[in-house]
Amino acid sequence: MASGGVVVAVSRSAVHGFAKVNQDLVRLAAGVGVEGDVHSGAAVQHMSRRGPNPPPNLRQVHLMQTELFDELAGRGFTVAPGNLGENVSTRGLDLLSLPVGTRLHLGETAVVELTGLRNPCTQIDGHQDGLMRAVLDRDADGNLIRKAGVMSVVLVSGLVRPDDAIAVELPEGPHTPLAPV
Repeated sequence: MASGGVVVAVSRSAVHGFAKVNQDLVRLAAGVGVEGDVHSGAAVQHMSRRGPNPPPNLRQVHLMQTELFDELAGRGFTVAPGNLGENVSTRGLDLLSLPVGTRLHLGETAVVELTGLRNPCTQIDGHQDGLMRAVLDRDADGNLIRKAGVMSVVLVSGLVRPDDAIAVELPEGPHTPLAPV
């Protein structure tokens, strides 16, 4: 297991909306997500994805690297932890480069497993006009790069606080790049 950075902030919201409120700590519940957060649950909770037979919730915990906030500030945007709907804001870890199945050990006991990329939606522009375009980019081959964080499921319950260490456990075998979930 490799050292992987630090938790900058933890956030949640009990109601559907966009931004989440920073907390002193959150409890991650195995198979559920962030306790007290509107998106927690074994089945998908996102308004656009719910239906009579909702699929499994692969988006229980949303993580975002605060290095993105620095990049956005350089382009005239003001973004702080929780503003873009993430539950865990990190520093010192390139979340977007990690493969599917990577396990992140947060704090003393919590473990999440990465399921995919967050596919940014137009609600981001509600925070600041033009922000959605700013969290998308293109690589040298013209492929779309989504920079709005990663999604995960909770494998092991635990408390997570700002300043908690993050340890990275890569999956065995060939690595599959993250794709939108």
